[in-house]
Amino acid sequence: MPSLRQLRFLVALADTLNFSRAAEACHVTQSTISTGLKELELELGVQLAERTRHSVLMTPVGEEIARRAQSVLADVEAIQELADTHAGRGTSVVRLGAIPTVGPFIIPAALALIREARPDVRLLLREDLTDALIARLMKGELDAVVMALPYDVPGELEVEPLFDDGYQLATPRGHPLANRPSADGGDLEGRSLLLLEKGHCLQRHALSSFPSAGLSEDGSFAATSLATLAAMVGQGLGLTLLPKLAVAAGAADGHGIALTDLPGARPRRVVLVRRRTSAREDVFEVVRRCLVEARDALFAGADPEAIATGEPAAR
Repeated sequence: MPSLRQLRFLVALADTLNFSRAAEACHVTQSTISTGLKELELELGVQLAERTRHSVLMTPVGEEIARRAQSVLADVEAIQELADTHAGRGTSVVRLGAIPTVGPFIIPAALALIREARPDVRLLLREDLTDALIARLMKGELDAVVMALPYDVPGELEVEPLFDDGYQLATPRGHPLANRPSADGGDLEGRSLLLLEKGHCLQRHALSSFPSAGLSEDGSFAATSLATLAAMVGQGLGLTLLPKLAVAAGAADGHGIALTDLPGARPRRVVLVRRRTSAREDVFEVVRRCLVEARDALFAGADPEAIATGEPAAR
C-alpha cells in the first residue's frame, strides 16, 4: 500500500518535472525523492516517470495516479483540520482563492463579517486567474475559490451560487451612447471592446454578454486590471463593459467616464467552488453567506472600507 509520503513525492514530481525542485517542495534531499519514487513504482508494479540525465517525463499512468494522489492528500488534510477544529486544537484555516475582477471588491468586507460570525476561522487569501486557482483547488492548495461562470468546472468540484453580476457600458463622456439612460445589444452591434488581457475570464464573459450583437475585442491594447481598463476609456481609447460589482465598489470613479445601464446583458454568475469531498460544511456556509452579505451591503450604498472595519456607512 503506498504511503502518504510517497504520494507527496509523486505529486511534487508531477508538478515540477524536476527531482531537485520536487525535493525542495517536500523539504527532503533529491536522493530521498528518487528512492521514494522507486519504492512506489515497485509497490505499484508500474513505471510512473521516465528519467533521463536532463529531464523527467511522467508516464500516462503516472499522470493519472498523481492526479488521484492530489485528491487523496487534500482529503487527508481536510480530515486533520476537521479533527483539530472539533477537538478545539486552535484556529480553523480556510485558504480562499478569488479572481481579481471579484475578490478586491467584496473580500475585504466579507472578512469582517466572517471574523464576527466565526472568530475561530482564519482566512488566507490568494488572488489569481481562474485556471490557476482551479488547478490549486484540485491539488488541495486551496480550500475554495470565488470565481465567475460560465467556466468548465471539473466534475470533482462543488459549485455554490453566490449572485449574478451584470454590466455597465463605460464610454468617454462625449461618446454618442454616453447620454442615454440605457443601451441594448442593438446599440453595441458590431462594436469592438477594450478588454482585459487573455487569461481573465471577464474577457470571454463580456464578449458573450450580448450573444447576437457580434461584439469583438479591440486588439490595439489589453489591460491588466479594471482600473487600467477604466483609465483607457477615460483617455478616449475606446469603450468597454465593467461589472456592476466593480462599479458599485468605485472602480470607475475618478476616470472621467460615462456609465450606461445594460439591462439586457447576460450576467456572469459569481460562485463559490470547492471540492466535493471537503469537510467543514459549516465553515463554508458562513463564508458563502458573508460573501453575499458583503455584496448586498455594497449595492445598498455602504462604504466598502467602512464595511471592512465593521462600521457600515452611506457612501
